[in-house]
Amino acid sequence: MSLYVLADLHLCFGDPSKTMSIFSGWTNYQELIEKNWTELVRDEDTIVLPGDISWGMSLSGAAADFRFIESLPGTKIIIKGNHDYWWTTKKKMEEFLASEGCESIKILHNNHYRYAEYGICGTRGWVNGTDTKDEQDEKVLRREVQRLETSIQSALKEKLTPIVFLHYPPIFGANFNYDILDVLYRYKIKDCYYGHIHGRSAHDLCVKNTYDGINFHLIAGDYLQFAPEKVM
Repeated sequence: MSLYVLADLHLCFGDPSKTMSIFSGWTNYQELIEKNWTELVRDEDTIVLPGDISWGMSLSGAAADFRFIESLPGTKIIIKGNHDYWWTTKKKMEEFLASEGCESIKILHNNHYRYAEYGICGTRGWVNGTDTKDEQDEKVLRREVQRLETSIQSALKEKLTPIVFLHYPPIFGANFNYDILDVLYRYKIKDCYYGHIHGRSAHDLCVKNTYDGINFHLIAGDYLQFAPEKVM
Protein backbone atom coordinates (compact mmCIF):
# COMPACT_ATOMS: atom_id res chain seq x y z
CA MET A 1 0.00 0.00 0.00
CA SER A 2 1.55 3.30 -1.15
CA LEU A 3 0.55 6.98 -1.20
CA TYR A 4 1.04 9.01 -4.39
CA VAL A 5 0.31 12.57 -5.50
CA LEU A 6 -0.16 14.31 -8.86
CA ALA A 7 -1.66 17.79 -9.38
CA ASP A 8 -2.95 19.56 -12.47
CA LEU A 9 -4.33 16.77 -14.63
CA HIS A 10 -6.25 19.34 -16.70
CA LEU A 11 -8.33 16.58 -18.27
CA CYS A 12 -10.56 17.48 -21.22
CA PHE A 13 -12.22 14.26 -22.35
CA GLY A 14 -15.56 16.08 -22.21
CA ASP A 15 -14.31 18.95 -24.37
CA PRO A 16 -11.16 18.13 -26.40
CA SER A 17 -10.94 21.75 -27.58
CA LYS A 18 -9.58 22.65 -24.14
CA THR A 19 -6.54 20.40 -24.43
CA MET A 20 -3.30 21.59 -22.83
CA SER A 21 -1.32 19.89 -25.60
CA ILE A 22 -0.96 23.25 -27.35
CA PHE A 23 1.49 24.30 -24.61
CA SER A 24 5.16 23.37 -24.39
CA GLY A 25 5.75 20.33 -22.21
CA TRP A 26 2.16 19.09 -22.46
CA THR A 27 2.24 16.97 -25.62
CA ASN A 28 0.04 13.86 -25.24
CA TYR A 29 -0.28 14.58 -21.52
CA GLN A 30 -3.53 12.64 -21.05
CA GLU A 31 -1.98 9.55 -22.61
CA LEU A 32 1.10 10.02 -20.42
CA ILE A 33 -1.04 10.33 -17.29
CA GLU A 34 -2.77 7.03 -18.08
CA LYS A 35 0.47 5.23 -18.97
CA ASN A 36 2.48 6.42 -15.95
CA TRP A 37 -0.41 6.02 -13.51
CA THR A 38 -1.17 2.43 -14.51
CA GLU A 39 2.52 1.52 -14.37
CA LEU A 40 3.00 2.91 -10.84
CA VAL A 41 -0.27 2.85 -8.91
CA ARG A 42 -2.01 -0.31 -7.70
CA ASP A 43 -5.60 -0.86 -6.62
CA GLU A 44 -4.61 -0.88 -2.95
CA ASP A 45 -2.79 2.47 -3.24
CA THR A 46 -4.06 6.01 -2.64
CA ILE A 47 -3.36 9.02 -4.86
CA VAL A 48 -4.04 12.67 -3.99
CA LEU A 49 -5.01 14.99 -6.86
CA PRO A 50 -4.56 18.60 -5.62
CA GLY A 51 -6.62 20.61 -8.05
CA ASP A 52 -7.11 21.57 -11.69
CA ILE A 53 -8.49 18.13 -12.38
CA SER A 54 -11.00 18.76 -15.18
CA TRP A 55 -11.75 21.58 -17.62
CA GLY A 56 -15.46 20.77 -17.36
CA MET A 57 -17.57 23.82 -16.52
CA SER A 58 -20.15 21.73 -14.63
CA LEU A 59 -20.34 18.33 -13.00
CA SER A 60 -21.99 16.89 -16.09
CA GLY A 61 -19.33 18.54 -18.24
CA ALA A 62 -16.63 16.89 -16.14
CA ALA A 63 -18.30 13.45 -16.14
CA ALA A 64 -16.06 11.96 -18.84
CA ASP A 65 -12.99 13.05 -16.90
CA PHE A 66 -14.32 11.54 -13.68
CA ARG A 67 -14.98 8.27 -15.48
CA PHE A 68 -11.40 8.30 -16.79
CA ILE A 69 -10.07 8.80 -13.25
CA GLU A 70 -12.37 6.09 -11.94
CA SER A 71 -10.97 3.65 -14.51
CA LEU A 72 -7.45 4.08 -13.11
CA PRO A 73 -6.11 2.08 -10.14
CA GLY A 74 -6.24 3.27 -6.55
CA THR A 75 -8.36 5.39 -4.25
CA LYS A 76 -8.34 9.01 -5.44
CA ILE A 77 -8.61 12.01 -3.12
CA ILE A 78 -9.43 15.24 -4.93
CA ILE A 79 -8.92 18.90 -3.93
CA LYS A 80 -10.28 21.99 -5.67
CA GLY A 81 -8.05 23.96 -8.04
CA ASN A 82 -8.55 27.41 -9.53
CA HIS A 83 -9.80 25.93 -12.83
CA ASP A 84 -12.20 23.39 -11.31
CA TYR A 85 -15.32 25.37 -12.18
CA TRP A 86 -17.46 22.26 -11.75
CA TRP A 87 -16.73 22.21 -8.01
CA THR A 88 -19.85 22.68 -5.89
CA THR A 89 -20.95 21.47 -2.45
CA LYS A 90 -19.44 18.27 -1.11
CA LYS A 91 -22.91 16.68 -0.90
CA LYS A 92 -23.75 17.48 -4.54
CA MET A 93 -20.38 16.22 -5.75
CA GLU A 94 -20.67 12.99 -3.79
CA GLU A 95 -24.18 12.40 -5.12
CA PHE A 96 -23.04 13.04 -8.69
CA LEU A 97 -19.98 10.78 -8.39
CA ALA A 98 -22.19 8.03 -6.97
CA SER A 99 -24.62 8.41 -9.87
CA GLU A 100 -21.68 8.01 -12.30
CA GLY A 101 -20.39 4.92 -10.49
CA CYS A 102 -17.22 6.73 -9.41
CA GLU A 103 -16.80 4.96 -6.08
CA SER A 104 -13.02 5.36 -5.80
CA ILE A 105 -13.04 9.20 -5.86
CA LYS A 106 -13.14 10.95 -2.47
CA ILE A 107 -13.46 14.69 -1.78
CA LEU A 108 -11.09 16.54 0.55
CA HIS A 109 -13.03 19.57 1.78
CA ASN A 110 -13.02 20.60 5.47
CA ASN A 111 -12.01 17.04 6.40
CA HIS A 112 -9.12 14.58 6.22
CA TYR A 113 -8.49 10.99 5.18
CA ARG A 114 -6.46 8.48 7.15
CA TYR A 115 -3.40 6.89 5.62
CA ALA A 116 -1.68 4.60 8.15
CA GLU A 117 -0.71 6.93 11.04
CA TYR A 118 -0.99 10.03 8.84
CA GLY A 119 -3.85 12.39 8.04
CA ILE A 120 -4.19 13.55 4.44
CA CYS A 121 -5.19 17.21 4.83
CA GLY A 122 -5.55 20.19 2.55
CA THR A 123 -7.49 22.79 0.61
CA ARG A 124 -7.10 24.91 -2.52
CA GLY A 125 -5.17 27.76 -0.89
CA TRP A 126 -5.01 31.17 -2.53
CA VAL A 127 -2.74 33.54 -4.43
CA ASN A 128 0.32 35.09 -2.78
CA GLY A 129 1.20 38.73 -2.37
CA THR A 130 -2.32 40.21 -2.32
CA ASP A 131 -0.99 43.62 -1.32
CA THR A 132 -3.84 45.37 -3.11
CA LYS A 133 -6.08 44.50 -0.14
CA ASP A 134 -8.81 43.50 -2.56
CA GLU A 135 -11.86 42.72 -0.44
CA GLN A 136 -12.81 39.62 -2.44
CA ASP A 137 -9.26 38.25 -2.29
CA GLU A 138 -9.19 38.76 1.46
CA LYS A 139 -12.54 36.99 1.86
CA VAL A 140 -11.43 33.98 -0.18
CA LEU A 141 -8.09 33.80 1.63
CA ARG A 142 -9.75 33.83 5.06
CA ARG A 143 -12.05 31.03 3.95
CA GLU A 144 -9.15 28.93 2.64
CA VAL A 145 -7.15 29.45 5.84
CA GLN A 146 -10.14 28.26 7.87
CA ARG A 147 -10.61 25.21 5.65
CA LEU A 148 -6.96 24.27 6.00
CA GLU A 149 -7.08 24.64 9.75
CA THR A 150 -10.32 22.63 9.98
CA SER A 151 -8.77 19.85 7.90
CA ILE A 152 -5.63 19.69 10.04
CA GLN A 153 -7.61 19.78 13.28
CA SER A 154 -9.80 16.90 12.13
CA ALA A 155 -6.68 14.76 11.61
CA LEU A 156 -5.18 15.76 14.96
CA LYS A 157 -8.40 14.77 16.73
CA GLU A 158 -7.73 11.22 15.55
CA LYS A 159 -4.10 11.52 16.71
CA LEU A 160 -2.80 11.40 13.14
CA THR A 161 0.24 13.25 11.79
CA PRO A 162 -1.03 15.75 9.18
CA ILE A 163 0.44 15.94 5.68
CA VAL A 164 -0.78 19.02 3.78
CA PHE A 165 -1.74 19.12 0.09
CA LEU A 166 -2.56 22.45 -1.54
CA HIS A 167 -3.23 23.63 -5.06
CA TYR A 168 -1.62 27.06 -4.77
CA PRO A 169 2.00 27.34 -3.54
CA PRO A 170 2.41 29.06 -0.16
CA ILE A 171 5.70 30.51 -1.48
CA PHE A 172 6.45 31.49 -5.06
CA GLY A 173 9.51 33.54 -5.91
CA ALA A 174 9.55 36.53 -3.55
CA ASN A 175 5.83 36.19 -2.72
CA PHE A 176 4.77 34.60 0.55
CA ASN A 177 1.26 33.67 1.60
CA TYR A 178 1.83 34.41 5.28
CA ASP A 179 -1.72 33.47 6.29
CA ILE A 180 -1.37 29.94 4.92
CA LEU A 181 2.21 29.66 6.18
CA ASP A 182 1.10 30.69 9.67
CA VAL A 183 -1.22 27.66 9.79
CA LEU A 184 1.59 25.35 8.65
CA TYR A 185 3.94 26.75 11.30
CA ARG A 186 1.42 26.67 14.16
CA TYR A 187 0.58 23.03 13.55
CA LYS A 188 4.23 22.10 12.92
CA ILE A 189 3.52 20.67 9.48
CA LYS A 190 6.59 18.91 8.11
CA ASP A 191 5.50 18.23 4.51
CA CYS A 192 3.53 20.42 2.12
CA TYR A 193 2.75 19.40 -1.48
CA TYR A 194 1.48 21.93 -4.04
CA GLY A 195 0.84 22.32 -7.79
CA HIS A 196 -0.56 25.14 -9.96
CA ILE A 197 2.79 26.36 -11.35
CA HIS A 198 3.55 25.51 -14.99
CA GLY A 199 6.49 26.01 -17.31
CA ARG A 200 10.21 25.47 -16.76
CA SER A 201 11.03 29.10 -15.94
CA ALA A 202 8.19 29.26 -13.39
CA HIS A 203 9.22 25.93 -11.87
CA ASP A 204 12.63 27.48 -11.17
CA LEU A 205 10.96 30.04 -8.89
CA CYS A 206 9.33 27.36 -6.73
CA VAL A 207 10.55 26.16 -3.35
CA LYS A 208 11.31 22.47 -3.76
CA ASN A 209 13.26 21.76 -0.59
CA THR A 210 13.21 22.43 3.15
CA TYR A 211 12.36 26.01 4.09
CA ASP A 212 11.78 27.12 7.69
CA GLY A 213 11.49 23.48 8.77
CA ILE A 214 8.87 22.52 6.16
CA ASN A 215 9.61 20.19 3.24
CA PHE A 216 7.95 21.78 0.20
CA HIS A 217 7.21 19.58 -2.82
CA LEU A 218 6.19 20.85 -6.27
CA ILE A 219 3.91 18.22 -7.80
CA ALA A 220 2.42 20.03 -10.82
CA GLY A 221 1.68 17.62 -13.66
CA ASP A 222 4.16 19.02 -16.16
CA TYR A 223 6.91 19.30 -13.53
CA LEU A 224 6.53 15.59 -12.73
CA GLN A 225 6.21 14.81 -16.45
CA PHE A 226 2.75 13.44 -15.62
CA ALA A 227 4.03 10.59 -13.45
CA PRO A 228 2.54 10.28 -9.94
CA GLU A 229 5.12 10.95 -7.23
CA LYS A 230 5.33 8.53 -4.32
CA VAL A 231 4.83 10.26 -0.97
CA MET A 232 5.48 7.11 1.06
